[in-house]
Amino acid sequence: MEYKSLGRSGLSVSRLCLGTMNFGWKSDEAESHAIMDLAHEHGLNFFDTADIYYWGEHRGKTEEIIGNWFAQGGVRRERTVLATKVYEPMGEWPNEGRLSALHIRRALDASLRRLKTDYVDLYQFHHIDRETPWDEIWQAVDVAIQQGKVLYAGSSNFAGWNLAEAQAAAKAKGMAGLVSEQSLYNLLTRTVELEVIPAAQRFGIGILPWSPLQGGLLGGIVQAERTGRRRLEGRAAETLEKRRPQIEQYEALAAELGHKPSNMALAWLLHQPAVTAPVIGPRTTNQLLQSFSALNLKLDQQILERLDVIFPGHKPAPEDYAW
Repeated sequence: MEYKSLGRSGLSVSRLCLGTMNFGWKSDEAESHAIMDLAHEHGLNFFDTADIYYWGEHRGKTEEIIGNWFAQGGVRRERTVLATKVYEPMGEWPNEGRLSALHIRRALDASLRRLKTDYVDLYQFHHIDRETPWDEIWQAVDVAIQQGKVLYAGSSNFAGWNLAEAQAAAKAKGMAGLVSEQSLYNLLTRTVELEVIPAAQRFGIGILPWSPLQGGLLGGIVQAERTGRRRLEGRAAETLEKRRPQIEQYEALAAELGHKPSNMALAWLLHQPAVTAPVIGPRTTNQLLQSFSALNLKLDQQILERLDVIFPGHKPAPEDYAW
């Protein structure tokens, strides 16, 4: 396993991050625990979750599954860089969502109880809060840091100017600010290259791409359809029909090179200089094992250029659309 510093921090994390959104929902507790054990066996030390995961009436269940795994001991917690998130509503009453100081305090304590730990390595804002001022947000985080409950702060789904605003407010309070930003980023969806990635690089923020396979569209879906192994529905099916020519070209290139499409998509992200670790979401131990192959897949400049032809990206703004 390779490791990289998370943003400008001194925290070393694995080049793949284990996303746990499927835990409890698509993977039962036993399978979820087996996935985490396998991750540690291969040196993957970076786990990502959120208080809202498993959603609806089951929200918080994913954190409980992870907490039960930590409770088994065997230095599981000590070897894990644990990231969770705050923002989504955890109840129906006021102050049970967003980023007020009150909700951050309550949500963090609830996450710690479910996770059966006394601190979170990386506490991430799941979305920008357009109503709560940054002074209040950073004051709440500073209190959590002073209490030893949080070590680092990160964001998710922020715009470039949100990153800049957050860092300016943190600097004014003498705080380190954000060390990571978790964004939707993959070969099919490259909008963050306009402003989010340039801002992250300017402020020393590591990019953690979520949905690196765009919901399976970059995982060999055309071939899976032809063999009857998988069928997409809803929005994913609509996107496939819109982007089918590109995806077919992509799968043909992967076949030409002898790579699994899913591994090539992960490898492409690992070749992007701003990326710290793609967030993968295996439902089974076998899917996790397959993902490790991407770490050893090297793409030369010619292949990277061919991928850019299939899936055109963006130059940083404003050069992308102006002089």
